[in-house]
Amino acid sequence: MAEHQDIDVLVAGAGPTGSTLAADLLRRGLSVRVIDKAPHAFEGSRAKGIQPRTQEVLEDLGVLHEAHAEGGPYPLAGLHLGPVTAPWRMQQRNKATPDVPYPNILLLPQHRTDAILHRLLERLGLRVEYGVALEGLEQDADGVTATLSTGERVRGKYLVGADGGASVVRGATGLGFVGETDDSDRTLIVDCAIDGLSRDRWHMWPRVSAGACPLPRSDQFQVMIRLKPGDTPDLGHAALAERFHALTGLKLRDITWTSAFRPNVRLVEHYRQGRVFLAGDAAHVHTPAGAQGLNTGVQDAYNLGWKLGQAVAGAPDSLLDSYEAERLPIAAGVLGKSTELYRSLSKHRVAGLKRGDEERQLGLSYAGGPLAPADAPATKTLHVGDRAPDAPCTAQGSRRLFDLYRGPHFTLLAFGPGATGALPSLAWPAEGADLRRYAVGSGRGGHGTDSAHLTDDTGGLARIYGVDGDALILVRPDGYIGDIITGDWATSFATTSKALTPG
Repeated sequence: MAEHQDIDVLVAGAGPTGSTLAADLLRRGLSVRVIDKAPHAFEGSRAKGIQPRTQEVLEDLGVLHEAHAEGGPYPLAGLHLGPVTAPWRMQQRNKATPDVPYPNILLLPQHRTDAILHRLLERLGLRVEYGVALEGLEQDADGVTATLSTGERVRGKYLVGADGGASVVRGATGLGFVGETDDSDRTLIVDCAIDGLSRDRWHMWPRVSAGACPLPRSDQFQVMIRLKPGDTPDLGHAALAERFHALTGLKLRDITWTSAFRPNVRLVEHYRQGRVFLAGDAAHVHTPAGAQGLNTGVQDAYNLGWKLGQAVAGAPDSLLDSYEAERLPIAAGVLGKSTELYRSLSKHRVAGLKRGDEERQLGLSYAGGPLAPADAPATKTLHVGDRAPDAPCTAQGSRRLFDLYRGPHFTLLAFGPGATGALPSLAWPAEGADLRRYAVGSGRGGHGTDSAHLTDDTGGLARIYGVDGDALILVRPDGYIGDIITGDWATSFATTSKALTPG
């Protein structure tokens, strides 16, 4: 058998989680392979809601414009109650603000999300290897050797299982997958066209537990039909059309994808075993309510990518331990929220249809975790571990902070004369992710060769970040606050950088 040496990371699974991770690793200069046991890319609409925080991830990767071009807003719900159709707003429509540029969920079928990410991978020089399954793995202190269904043995520094709820990688680790599967509760999903049904509503027939959501930029709907216990559905196209007609009086046609799923609610006991990591559905599976599963998986990848990049460059192993410490509690909380929503839906409660701020995932924080001690300094609005908000500013032709954050680097903002004076001399290693330094103020030029000037034209940046004095704010590559320093600049910064960078 052939054995290839010296790739940095092997990713199993080419869905949104694995593809996001691979893209992030590639832009950090790592060597990556992505395998997927499926013969081709996923073709269904399944996970169709892209939350605001995930849109920010896509913007950082440079593909949000594609997602917006191919997606659209969620329509009003239309509740069919006998002869009456009542409008219902499931999603609160929020206005964009300087700190939250993408406040609303985006309706985007999963196969389009996958395609957008796969095109990005191709631009970065990588093609997904379909029809290639992981059949076994062995790890030691220096790496992981994976045996593939092709007979090839691949040697990598790390292996990430993003291979779904039935993860082979998770199975190979022996890690427990704790939770429940309700075999008596199943739902049909069908992608199809429907004659005579308007496309300006997410149609719902509560009395027969059926719904049809129009998919943007197409003539298709995603149809969902809740099955009764013991109901064994015929997935033939004619039988599905007949079932839908019996429930709603409408005719569906041109079926392109079907699935029957059971609500799983499970969480892996650990996200890491040595040099093997789990992400997305391989680590946590959700009910479909609230559009949480795909989004949580993408953010797993976003958290893990920069840490793997730093570890390959020589950062301490404890940085990789922080992946589980930060993401497992988030997944546990999200699982509880999606389960709560799903139970409301199962009891035909209108409350189960409502979506709000929690689902948007903008308020999720790593505060209190290993990289964000609870006793760390804070500003009036932010703690270490919080999402770094957008804000208006002027720097190097950019008009907002997110333009400056975009990319695989760390960002350091200096507020006030003391922090600004210290900015150029703060030590940062040449290996691993770069550090970009900005002195926040007005009217003066750059500070040293490694820092640039950033103008807070309106005062909005200082207000949003809650700063009214001297402070250094370090922003991690995944857009969370890495540190807030209010004095003893060099020593405090050195302590932080030691935990995050090669040393």
